[in-house]
Amino acid sequence: MAGTAATGAVCITGCSWRNSSRWEFLSNAQAETLAALADQIIPEDDFPSASQAGVVVYIDRQLMGPYRRHRGAYQGGIESADQISRKFCGVALAQARPTMRQEVVSALAERFREFFEMVREHTMEGYYGSPRHGGNRDAVSWRMLGLKEPPLRGRAHYDLSKGRGS
Repeated sequence: MAGTAATGAVCITGCSWRNSSRWEFLSNAQAETLAALADQIIPEDDFPSASQAGVVVYIDRQLMGPYRRHRGAYQGGIESADQISRKFCGVALAQARPTMRQEVVSALAERFREFFEMVREHTMEGYYGSPRHGGNRDAVSWRMLGLKEPPLRGRAHYDLSKGRGS
């Protein structure tokens, strides 16, 4: 009995490869590859790149909820991106020279169009959406577009100081 409990305790604390990851769904290596891919979609210029604006955080969180059905596609697509990069550059996409990343992403978009289009769409959502979902850190895209941060819906939407019926 004690042996079973000890085995269970070890399994609870050490069986998941994600325990060492700071991400909710992705491994550290997958997050790095996704960041390199997203940064080719929205690169840094006068404003932060996709990964700097929290797009990977956004996608990772969504893979734990509404995008759960896309988990397999993300795992397979990220692995495919790294395989293409290893073929072209000899290293995973995140370790490839920035000048080579564009070639790798172009090949990925051509060979795995459905995956690339999904990542492109999710990257745009994360970059331009509400910061409360993990992306658009510090409302960077809204500032870039000259937009004021919209008020949060819900209780903040109403002026409760005026009393009922106002």
